Amino acid sequence: MELRHLQHFVAVAEDQHFTRAAERLLVSQSGLSASIRALERELRAPLFVRTTRRVTLTEAGRALLDEAQRILAQVRSAHEAVAAVQGVLRGTLSLGAEQCIAGVPVAGLLAAFRRRHPDVEIRLRQAGSGELAEEVAAGRLDLAFAYRTQADTDQLRSVSLAGEPMTVLCHPEHRLAADGAVLTPHDLADEVFVDFHPDWGPRRVTDAVFAAAGVRRTVPLEVNDVHGLLDLIDENLGIAVVPRHFRHKRAALTSLPLKDAGGTEYETIALLPAAQATSPAARALMGLLETGSG
Repeated sequence: MELRHLQHFVAVAEDQHFTRAAERLLVSQSGLSASIRALERELRAPLFVRTTRRVTLTEAGRALLDEAQRILAQVRSAHEAVAAVQGVLRGTLSLGAEQCIAGVPVAGLLAAFRRRHPDVEIRLRQAGSGELAEEVAAGRLDLAFAYRTQADTDQLRSVSLAGEPMTVLCHPEHRLAADGAVLTPHDLADEVFVDFHPDWGPRRVTDAVFAAAGVRRTVPLEVNDVHGLLDLIDENLGIAVVPRHFRHKRAALTSLPLKDAGGTEYETIALLPAAQATSPAARALMGLLETGSG
């Protein structure tokens, strides 16, 4: 199996189109099609369902995609490791992060990295912690800053970075603000909640806190960005249980401590592949974070 065949396969799978993939790879469409056919013959299975408008993966194609991406990531890491030994860091740093991650100044960290390693292309994407864990394990991201969603595996390891308790945010005219009391999940049972998509770290923590307390709650106001959440609370449309550092993002809102959380707290981690598969760029970024150079 040739690496170029895997590269061609992954490009077609990502673009879902032969012409666009060929343009991106700077190869002819006929050559790309021949490469895919050769791979299908070798594997004795069709990898794509072809239509006039797009192509989609077959079951065999979906099975191959994760492995192909992981193999190509390892090859890229090998090239970058050799360059690093020679004193030059090149290639790509693919980083994932949740929004407003605690304890990690992402923008400043990437700026410091770029100053030290100008020949490395930086790619950043935001997503929920569950998705980020899958992307790192599959080799599509070099590392990610997220909330812990699972135990370490052969493909994924974690480094703890920061931890903090959860707090209740509400409008200053909300009845909870007037009481000013330390709250428990039972005190919030009948409240209207604003929260993130279930894949986000803060939502996972809050769900775990209420589940541990045996309190059922519903989330009628679900958002995918921090400022949207704060705006809804600012209009007194609901309350939220969020990591403590969120209280500094909208000073006009009232922050109330939450007790009886069952020891559950928001823990920020760095997600990395197995040590032998970690890219030099990822190791360099972690080095900056550990020394506080960001």
